Amino acid sequence: MIEAMSWTLSELADAAGGNLTGEAGRGSVDTSLEITGVSIDTRTLQPGQLFVAIRADRDGHDFVGAAVAAGAKAVMVQRGNPSTATANGVPVIEVADTALALSAIGRAARDRLDGPVVGITGSVGKTSTKDLAAAAIGATKIVAASFRSYNNELGVPLTLANAPTGCEVAVLEMGARGHGHIAKLCEVARPDVGVVTAVAKAHIEMLGDLDGVARAKSELVAALPPGGVAVLNADYERVRAMVSKTTARCLLYATAPGAQAASRVDVLADNIRLDDELRPTFDLHSPWGSLQVRLEARGAHQVSNATAALSIAATVGVDLAEAAASVRNASVSALRMELHRTRTGAVLINDSYNANPESMAAALVALRDLKSKRMVAILGPMAELGGTGPEEHRKIAALAEDLGVELVAVATDDYGIAALEGVPAIRDAVGDGGPDLAILVKASRAAGLETLAARLVEDI
Repeated sequence: MIEAMSWTLSELADAAGGNLTGEAGRGSVDTSLEITGVSIDTRTLQPGQLFVAIRADRDGHDFVGAAVAAGAKAVMVQRGNPSTATANGVPVIEVADTALALSAIGRAARDRLDGPVVGITGSVGKTSTKDLAAAAIGATKIVAASFRSYNNELGVPLTLANAPTGCEVAVLEMGARGHGHIAKLCEVARPDVGVVTAVAKAHIEMLGDLDGVARAKSELVAALPPGGVAVLNADYERVRAMVSKTTARCLLYATAPGAQAASRVDVLADNIRLDDELRPTFDLHSPWGSLQVRLEARGAHQVSNATAALSIAATVGVDLAEAAASVRNASVSALRMELHRTRTGAVLINDSYNANPESMAAALVALRDLKSKRMVAILGPMAELGGTGPEEHRKIAALAEDLGVELVAVATDDYGIAALEGVPAIRDAVGDGGPDLAILVKASRAAGLETLAARLVEDI
């Protein structure tokens, strides 16, 4: 295992603009003390890291003692916070604002990277594209990649600060819950390659409409340097239009060439087919050659994500064939198109990490593609759709009906049917299991349907 880049205590304090105190103010400071990595979560903190106490839903200052007990070599706190008394003998860096200090550490970490930084954004597919790109690049290069969906003002600097020693490429997921968010992330990460996977109805409540979503996502493209590369999904009109937002070279990829007669497409995926467990195989045509690609990641929609990932890998200098071989066995982050067999042999797709109209439609099509005799979709709410929410839920209900999928609603009546409460009621609605049954479980993250999915694997 390659360790994270190391810092001296003084380097971290200087980067953060903080003041050093020794042993919670009770002694001298060894400024040469080596720190390997940065954490904001005591549950995942590794011995030797700096713990940064962030004030969010929970105040990280309340966990300083736990961080030290878990092996933190130093802690960073906001000035005047009494939690320094629980630092128990480790050095303390005091700053005015720990979140801003973390961003400053991220910028310093970016300065240390000699190789390219890749930023990935989009309404759907960005996490899976990030996972597949990290696998493709990792075929021949040392790569840093965002953990899970660490894609905000905390996650991006953490990924940079924890990049492995000798990192050659960093792959960063970038999310936007408002205008200007991605631009701020780009100030920290200074990406050389920017990838936009989609513009779809996600975070509409904050971004206004599809044009607002496009403006937010295009901040990544606009931030690229003239020598950079914008990798754009030509299957989306608003993404194609982003070629006008950058002086960087643009590389367009697509999986639906028939709809792109007026567009130049540089990388094309076609001849897509699925096996009986939804694993895709497709043909890829690119400036670096043509080859057949197979994926473990499930669902036809993963072809677009893999096409983007392979385009990224080739752009940063990875041999296309080696990248494709690495992507073949790559997995994506948890709770995304996980396929399970229940106790009775039914198939259950756990895609409960998040949901918006586009990803919900893709998941329903994937359920249909299983070709089971009976298909049941257990769907929870799609959040952050603003005033369009009820209409978008009804559209999904109509699509389910068109696909021959039985719909079970959870935690919302917006699908036009009464929502069920409790596992027993949902279990009864699903009825008997068996190998002829296929089930989809999907909702926005706040619904927490992964617990329900796990129960159904055991109960049906």
